[in-house]
Amino acid sequence: MQMNDDLQVRWWKLEEQLMERFGKKPDVETVLFLIGIQELGSIRKKFSKEQKQDLMHIAICTVLTPSGYYELGGLDADGWPHFRQLKPMPALMPHEQEAFLKDHILLYFQSHELGGSEI
Repeated sequence: MQMNDDLQVRWWKLEEQLMERFGKKPDVETVLFLIGIQELGSIRKKFSKEQKQDLMHIAICTVLTPSGYYELGGLDADGWPHFRQLKPMPALMPHEQEAFLKDHILLYFQSHELGGSEI
């Protein structure tokens, strides 16, 4: 349980930092959306519903790449990244899936020095 407690504390710190920056407490989907925009490198006023889903997919693939689940395959003509799945995702219960994803999101922020050492 100690590891889950540590994950939760680190997640709360990330939420706090994002709340200070954006004025709202983000959920996991919002954080993924922000990562997707960061990785796309293009900020627009509006994204279509399909583009928002694509941004979240980009984020999931990006945060899971260091663990060997995906690799960047390249960019399409519009500059959108495309990934190849290298290995299947582990079979996890829903609460375990969320913890797995949160842990990878936190690693993303640490490796990109977006969250500093306090995460």
